Amino acid sequence: MSWSTILRKREGYQKAFDDFDVQKISRYSEKDVSRLLANSEIIRNRLKINATITNARAFLRVQDQFGDFDHYIWQFVNGRPIQNSRKKMTDIPSSSPESEAMSKDLQKRGFKFVGSTICYAFMQAVGMVNDHIVGCFRYDELKNQDGRNPTGHRIGRNLSHPFRPTGVHKPF
Repeated sequence: MSWSTILRKREGYQKAFDDFDVQKISRYSEKDVSRLLANSEIIRNRLKINATITNARAFLRVQDQFGDFDHYIWQFVNGRPIQNSRKKMTDIPSSSPESEAMSKDLQKRGFKFVGSTICYAFMQAVGMVNDHIVGCFRYDELKNQDGRNPTGHRIGRNLSHPFRPTGVHKPF
């Protein structure tokens, strides 16, 4: 399954999964699973739908244990973005020791479908790792932020939804 397929169905997912409200998703029942399996606006895969519900519950447990998901997730990079210096796209890996550690820990906490490659893509998306190619305008912008966004807040600090990637891309 390609990311572009998933992203094209984003609005369908958002509507089907109650605007990605983790509290609501954590309370989904078999009736909700049946509703989702009948929804043509999303990819209807029972294992992944059940994993979404399982992950919502695991996410809430992590929040309870660590105070927020952000505090938990940033420990895998010691609280600071990893600044790589890749010269070409083919130098960018699909995983790292940090994403492997994150994957293993998430799985230990009950998360599903959180392999090292998915974790690495997540780390790139939320700013935990700068894999922009040296020479790209974003590489220098991110490198110079030293782990903070332009307003001075920690990058990723507003990450309160496990399923809402736009939440980390909006201005703080």
